[in-house]
Formats: sequence, C-alpha cells, structure tokens
Amino acid sequence: MREYTKWEKFQNWFHYHKLGVIAVAVILWVAGTMLWNVLGIGEVEPDYRFAYVGSRKLTDGTVEALEKALATLAEDHNGDGLVTVQVTHCVTADSRNMENMMYGYAAEVTVLADITEGESTFFLLENPVDFQLSFQVLANLDGSIPAEDDFEALDKVYRWADCPVLAALDLGTYEDNYLDITETGEVQDLLANLYLGRRYYYDPAQQENPEADNALWLAMTEGATQ
Repeated sequence: MREYTKWEKFQNWFHYHKLGVIAVAVILWVAGTMLWNVLGIGEVEPDYRFAYVGSRKLTDGTVEALEKALATLAEDHNGDGLVTVQVTHCVTADSRNMENMMYGYAAEVTVLADITEGESTFFLLENPVDFQLSFQVLANLDGSIPAEDDFEALDKVYRWADCPVLAALDLGTYEDNYLDITETGEVQDLLANLYLGRRYYYDPAQQENPEADNALWLAMTEGATQ
C-alpha cells in the first residue's frame, strides 16, 4: 500500500473536518474582534476633549476643521506621538415644541453623563448662563473652583471672537442644510458668538493631565478680553 505524504494526509483530514475548522475560525474571529473593541485596540485616545452645547448641530466638516486647528495649539500628553482633539455634540432644543423637548432632555442627560464621567475639560457654549445654572461646573478663569453659591457664568468664559488666537485659526468654510435651507459661510462666523469655558474637578483624579489642559487653555485665551 502506498504511503501518503503529509500534505495528502492533511488534505484528507481537512476534507472531513473543514466545517469544524471554519466554525472554530469564525468563533475565534468574533472573540478577537470583541476583545479588540473592549480593549480599545487601534482607537486613537484623544489628548483633549471639548463638548459643544448649542441648539444647532455643527457640520462634520466644521468639527473636523475645529479639531485639527485646536490640535495645533496643544501638545501630546498621552504619549502616542499624536496630538488629538475630540469635539462631541450636545444639541439642545426649543422647549416650546414637545418633540424638540425630548431632544433637549436627551442633550441634558448627555451633558450630565459627560460631566459625571469627567470626559470633557473644555466647553463651547451657545448659552453659558443657562449651562451654568443647570450644571454649575464652569471654573473661574484661573481654573479655581467658584464659591458654592456662585452661579455666574459670563465671568468664567470668553467669547470665541474675543480670543485673538482662536479667531485667527484657519477653519475654512462650511455648507449646511439647516431648516431645509442650504447655508454656506465661514466657519469662524459660525463660532464667533460661542463661549469657551473649562470645567473644574472636585476629584482631581478625574483629570488626566491638568498641566497639559491648563497649557492649552492659556494658549487658546492668550490676549483674550471679556
């Protein structure tokens, strides 16, 4: 009887077991993918986090331009060799409309979760007064914690247009379909009346790198006026 080669033996074995091999391969692939996602492998961890809170969603292009421009003012502090900024959206709504009220509640929950988890250090606010009344999380301009009964907001923020460094960023143009109207313009004009603030942390352990955050704050607000 002829002696089969190792390759022939493998082919014969695989012919009868290929379904089992494929099943095991699929299981391992799924398990590996889940582990990859849980561990965050391959994801870029942002060095700095901003939350935009306003009644109108910024376009993807606006957010991308903003993230890239702000990154030029900062330094890598998580050691991955990149400077990355993440801007998240919390879109508020007109409380006079029931459907919009639901979006408003969802936005409030999102902001509260962000604050509780210590995610965003910096805020871009359409209405800083209402924001501070709701959450009382804005720090004084020097980063210190306000008095417990201090709900003032405008003394804790800078208007974007009043920050020379921010107003000089090259952010390009935007195109947005808003209320069934196509609108185009300069991104700087879109951001001009937003307010920049930063949060304080009762628990210092929540803030990953206070020195880097403070350095970015000083860079963004250099020469700013109130």
